[in-house]
Amino acid sequence: MATFASAAGATTPKEHIEHLRRSKFSIGGPPNPLTEDLHQAVKNLSAELYAKDVHFLMELIQNAEDNEYPEGVKPSLEFVITSRDITATGALATLLIFNNEKGFAPRNIDSICSVGRSTKKGNRKQGYIGEKGIGFKSVFLITAQPYIFSNGYQIRFSEEPCPHCNVGFIVPEWVDENPNLSDVKSIYGSEAALPTTTIILPLKPDKIYPVKQQLSSLHPEVLLFLSKIKRLSVKEDSEDPSLSTVKAIAISSETNFAIRKNIDAESCMLHLSAEESPNESGSQCSYYMWKQKFPVRPENKVEKRMEVEELLITLALPLEDRPCRGTYSPGIYAFLPTEMVTNFPFIIQADFVLASSRETILLDDKWNQGILDCVPSAFISAFSSLVKTTESAPMSSLPPMFRFLPVNVSPYQKLNTVRDCIKAKLIEKDIIPSEPHTEQKLFHRPLDAGRLVPAFWSILKEAKEQGVSLHNLSSHGKFILCSSFDSSEYDAVLNFLVVQQVGHEWEFRGGGECYFMPASTQEAIQSCSHKERLLKWLERDVKVARLNVCEYAAVLCDLLKDEGSLVLACAHFFYHSLSEKHISESQVKPLCGVLPLLDNYGRVIKNRSRVLVPGKGSKWAALMGSNPWSSEGYVELAEDYLQSGHFAGQYTPEKQLMQFLTTYAVASDIPCLCPPNSVVPAVSGPLTKQNSFLLLDWLRAMKYKGISVPEKFLKCIKEGSWLKITLSGCPGYRPPSESFFHTSSWGSMFQNGAVLVDIPLIDFSFYGSEIANYKPELEMVGVMFEYGEACEYIGKHLMSLAASASLTRSNVFSILKFIKFLRENYLSPEKFISSINQGRWLRTSCGDRPPVQSVLFDEEWSTASQISNIPFVDHNFYGEEIYHFEEELKLLGVVVGCENRYELVINYLKPSTDLHVLNRWAFVLMLQCLQSSNSGDKIVNMLQNKKCLKTNLGYKYPAECFLPDPEWGSLLHVFPCFPMIDLNFYGNGILSYRREMKQLGVATDFDKAKKAFCQAFRQRASSCSLTKENALAFLPCYRLLTEKRCSLSDLKQCVTEAKWLCTRLGDARSPKDCILYSPGWKSVSKIARLPFLNDRDSCYGQGIHEYKNELKRLGVVDELQDGVEFVIAGLCLPRDLGSVTRTSMLALLDCIRIYLEKKSLPLPDSFFQTISRKWIKTRAGYCLPNECCLYTSKWALYLQQDDGPFVDEEFYGNRIADYRNELNAMGVVVDPKEGCPLLVRHLGFQFDMEVITRIYSFLRDLRWEPEKGDPQHIWIPNDSEQGLWASAEKCVLHDKDGLFSQQLHVLDKYYDKNLLGFFHGAFGVKSNPSVDDYCKLWKEWEISGLEVSEAECCAFWGYVMNHWTSRTEKTLTENLMKLPVDSNGDRVPLSGKHDVFIADDLLLKDLLEPVSPQPIFIWLPLKSLPQIPRVKLLEFYQKIGVQLISECVQKKDISSTSCNPLNRTEFFIGKGLVRLILGFLANPPLNMEVQKRHEAVLCLLKATVLESGEPITVSYELKLSSGEVVHRIASRMIRWDREGSKLYTQKLDQSRGHQGRIEYATYFADVIAQGVLWDRKEHIVALAELIKLAFLLEFNEEAVEFLLKSKNLQIYEEDMKFLCSTSTLL
Repeated sequence: MATFASAAGATTPKEHIEHLRRSKFSIGGPPNPLTEDLHQAVKNLSAELYAKDVHFLMELIQNAEDNEYPEGVKPSLEFVITSRDITATGALATLLIFNNEKGFAPRNIDSICSVGRSTKKGNRKQGYIGEKGIGFKSVFLITAQPYIFSNGYQIRFSEEPCPHCNVGFIVPEWVDENPNLSDVKSIYGSEAALPTTTIILPLKPDKIYPVKQQLSSLHPEVLLFLSKIKRLSVKEDSEDPSLSTVKAIAISSETNFAIRKNIDAESCMLHLSAEESPNESGSQCSYYMWKQKFPVRPENKVEKRMEVEELLITLALPLEDRPCRGTYSPGIYAFLPTEMVTNFPFIIQADFVLASSRETILLDDKWNQGILDCVPSAFISAFSSLVKTTESAPMSSLPPMFRFLPVNVSPYQKLNTVRDCIKAKLIEKDIIPSEPHTEQKLFHRPLDAGRLVPAFWSILKEAKEQGVSLHNLSSHGKFILCSSFDSSEYDAVLNFLVVQQVGHEWEFRGGGECYFMPASTQEAIQSCSHKERLLKWLERDVKVARLNVCEYAAVLCDLLKDEGSLVLACAHFFYHSLSEKHISESQVKPLCGVLPLLDNYGRVIKNRSRVLVPGKGSKWAALMGSNPWSSEGYVELAEDYLQSGHFAGQYTPEKQLMQFLTTYAVASDIPCLCPPNSVVPAVSGPLTKQNSFLLLDWLRAMKYKGISVPEKFLKCIKEGSWLKITLSGCPGYRPPSESFFHTSSWGSMFQNGAVLVDIPLIDFSFYGSEIANYKPELEMVGVMFEYGEACEYIGKHLMSLAASASLTRSNVFSILKFIKFLRENYLSPEKFISSINQGRWLRTSCGDRPPVQSVLFDEEWSTASQISNIPFVDHNFYGEEIYHFEEELKLLGVVVGCENRYELVINYLKPSTDLHVLNRWAFVLMLQCLQSSNSGDKIVNMLQNKKCLKTNLGYKYPAECFLPDPEWGSLLHVFPCFPMIDLNFYGNGILSYRREMKQLGVATDFDKAKKAFCQAFRQRASSCSLTKENALAFLPCYRLLTEKRCSLSDLKQCVTEAKWLCTRLGDARSPKDCILYSPGWKSVSKIARLPFLNDRDSCYGQGIHEYKNELKRLGVVDELQDGVEFVIAGLCLPRDLGSVTRTSMLALLDCIRIYLEKKSLPLPDSFFQTISRKWIKTRAGYCLPNECCLYTSKWALYLQQDDGPFVDEEFYGNRIADYRNELNAMGVVVDPKEGCPLLVRHLGFQFDMEVITRIYSFLRDLRWEPEKGDPQHIWIPNDSEQGLWASAEKCVLHDKDGLFSQQLHVLDKYYDKNLLGFFHGAFGVKSNPSVDDYCKLWKEWEISGLEVSEAECCAFWGYVMNHWTSRTEKTLTENLMKLPVDSNGDRVPLSGKHDVFIADDLLLKDLLEPVSPQPIFIWLPLKSLPQIPRVKLLEFYQKIGVQLISECVQKKDISSTSCNPLNRTEFFIGKGLVRLILGFLANPPLNMEVQKRHEAVLCLLKATVLESGEPITVSYELKLSSGEVVHRIASRMIRWDREGSKLYTQKLDQSRGHQGRIEYATYFADVIAQGVLWDRKEHIVALAELIKLAFLLEFNEEAVEFLLKSKNLQIYEEDMKFLCSTSTLL
């Protein structure tokens, strides 16, 4: 029975329960006010914990797993449901739970009688799987009164509030009977001992069926991931078993303890069996269990698992059908099964965070996501270990293992991500077995493997049965999948791994012909008596070659083609020829070099780089599988070379021919071959012992020959997991670069479990002692030999863990124990320590740090810890145990002990924000660190910014503190604000650190004191808090310091610059800005505000005058001549300008004179701001100083005093002129030239023409030029008395045509011509109106709608013509919308520009003018004026957009109906006309080619001439902008229809005389010219004039010739030839 000393003196379980009821629940004592709240909290928590009633079962199993069990006991849990009412509660069914744990202890009873006080809290990393904290209380969902019998405790609980304390659920009540132990034992079975703990649950009526249902469906795999419980059973206690309603089951698990270990992982086999009811068969299943640890990443940590540092993921791979009692098989366990069906053929177990219902895990939880992220890596490791490390298993046993791949899609997207990741990793891993031909298993990437069609496998099977070697099956770029794997059964797996069919790479070839003389013929020749003659004839005439054996062999090599049998026979021939000594060894070697060979595919190969022995029975095939040298031109010989046979009557024994080729054709095998520069698939997995030694022999041979091993080949050997090792006695395979060849001295030590991680040691029991002969080769491939390397290996592995997450507490203690272990075994830990002491893995108060940056805390570090963030090893994390490893920590570089560790304190000083008040010892430690350190800047910087010194004014910054000194102490008494160090607090010992305190900034000398005083002085002065008492206290102190000849320059500067002296003006000023009053200031005190020291009784009083000398030294002014600046600065003009009398004005000017003489500088800006108002009296009233002029004799030469703003001499008196310089300094204008702008501005106030003229003359004579902003107006008198001021833009000097009297002011009407030049130069007045002015004038005419006079029109266009420029053209084009038209009257109307035309064709003008509704032809002067030439005017009209009438009129010919043919000659189309046209067209300026000229003439000559008796009419139309059309029909005498090639003519009426003839000639010339030059219109007029003239001369040839010459035209030779050729057309 357990002891109960902790239960307040209770000695038995019953006494313990009574004590709890009395002390906690106040039963038998006063009521507890918190009991109702406690009752409600327990009730709510129990009711809301789970969503389903039956989850209490999982909670009870979970609690049983978390229990502790005695040694030698097989933990078991039994559920028995009975219909007996052993509790006398009236229950129809009762559930009993039996558990053989150690039993309840008092602390367990205390916990179950509380809320939230689980004994498992914070112990999750120690294996506890419960986490809800109230698991047992969930039984209240199915029972109202649970009973517990354990370790002498017999108690029950009730969900109803206890009548004594009003609390339910957690109040224990002792049970003496109903039930008693005999009742319980009768149900359990009297033949067996009762387990330690029994829980009895009388079921609520409505919970009986759900409980029975859940018990009946309890999953057989419930024990799969429980580490403690090995047996669980469910049965029903019933008198008649046939009436049982619960399916009984007994589940047990056994683990095969031959555990395989890997670093951070281990595997084992677990057997699970389930025996069900007698009428049902039992089931069992074996599982391959893989457990692997992963560090918890910081981003995946959650509050519920904060203490967990490593994830332990377990994968269960069922090797048989999984047992199942329900409708589903859970795919995810959180120690106990969830209801998640993953569709994966393996089970995932981890410490998942569950949903409240316990049915699923929380997929969005970051802790769970961290677990799922690690599952693919765990699965790949587990699967690779299962597939590759089963050495003795036949190849046919491997494919079933691929059933564990997650081929099917999961209903959970998060798990599909896991599936995709597994697939991606597998595709890149050498995991697919290829078809073996030796004992060596070969694995390849899925993408490098290929499947064969079933029919081909049948052929290969038959071939194999007949002894055919299939080692070359994978020699075509794809490795052929293992035949037992390549079946439809595994289609889904192979499709998942993307293994595809191979292509058609298998071919068979052969052939070849030879032509040799038959043997009988050769024998006949040899027996012939004339053999030699016959042979010569055969050679000469028949061309038969005679060869010896060697020559014959060479020819035979050349003649062999693709016949494999002949090639093979040739090899036998070479062999026998050498055997019979028909050829020598020296002859056979070159012959074998060119000998065609038969390769393993039966192909004849003539060119090769090297020869491989046949794969069958070869070493290279045993190791490599397929030929990796094929891309390098290596030929693998056919197996035929190994066989015996008869060839040409000769017998070759087995393998003899192969020996011959090995010697003379250099057929090679390992180790004589050079390795390929490629990956060897075999080394990706376990190698047999024989192949391992073969590989090492090969490397040895390469080293012996001095041949460098190819890079890829060597790399794959180093990194392939082919070397068999042992991990703490468990076999496995590792890459050589991760394996160790150990000696007995340290190898056994690393196998006894004392090390941190499992060291992969080469398995001597597998390889035997022979492996020791290959140390150089093992070292070449990366095997490590030294003890130090093993230590480094362990350290690097630990640091790799630390890089991804912090090392756990157990990891760290394992490190320390390992170092201690090494030391105790007299082994140097140096290599191990050097590999880890720089890594950040040791938990400290400042986070993870390297050991060399860490400190082990003890009491001596207490003071230092107050001021420094020293990275102390985390005592809370590691506990007291860490102090047992001081020596090991020292070796790692951890600082142990604090003696003379001042630099460490300095390096880790806390920021000043983290330091509060420093006690005496902490501050003294700071000073000691500063004293002992060569670089104490860090301390100085920290303390300078910290209130760390205790003074009479409290804690202050060092720079604020002072050490008292009698020499200058009085200065510090002026202000009561200087902190003095408290020696009573620190003691006199602090005086020995004067130098260090000075480094901190403590004032220890007068200079510091002065500086502090000055700072305080300035501060108080600036804040106006320096009182009169302070001032009167300072002045005698200053006198005393002066008498002691102290250095006061900086103090004086401070005092003279600060504003601390009170004045009568009511403000505080610096001494240099103050005046000590004396009678000399009286005369100026009325016009200025002066800063006299306030010597009134309310302030300093008259006593201030006693310190006159001190005040003068500080800069106070007392004499007027020294203080004129105050007058200038303090000038204050009265509001009433009448108060500024002559006397005050002259007094001010006197002060200005003194100022200017003394300073030699201009007056200040502030002075000008003060006088910038109208206060100086002038003839024009009060003005600003810079608006006044001082009238002198120079001004009198031009102006009178009343002409401008001159200073009023009558008011100020004649003396005012004596202050010329002073007035000028104030801004008054003295020089007349400088007064021009002022008079210009004043000019606007003048209205007297005489005054204005005088001012203009003054400005002209002084050559005044206006500046920007000056007025640009000119006075224009009118009939009124005042006139007006006009802008210069509205003025013009002249207007000779008198057009602009209404638009512009013409100045020559008002001013003398001598001023006109001034107006033009100064104001920019135009001499004459501009083009723009004329345009504006014309626009006014356009707008007015009135007609203009002939004279106005002539004047306008005359000006335009005289001022014509491109700009003029543009201006007129854009602005003139209307133009003058011809109206045959005195007035000229204006019409729209688009309805005005130039009459370039007077006939058209005469034709259209009578019928036009308005004048449409442009105006021209009635008389020819020299200033307006009509031709030039018409040219200008055209430029501004006036159109020609000839271009605007549309003509339409009206065809004549009655016409008679007419001879061309009668129509004047003869040689003269053609000659004239050809001469014109040949003119060089026309640049018309010969052919074009002739085509134009032919068009005329080929036209049919028709004569009409009726007039030939033409319609003329002219469209106006208004839409009106001017239409006129007129008769014409000739018309040429070019398209119809017809010329219509009206018969010439000779009776009309010359008029009729000239009209006909004109029409004739126009029509012919337009027809010939229709595409060159610019030359039509010129040609028409020539034709018209020639017509009048009747086209006389001599006259035409003269006419051509007169126009400088001629007929060229080609034109003459053309003229002659057209004679038939003329």
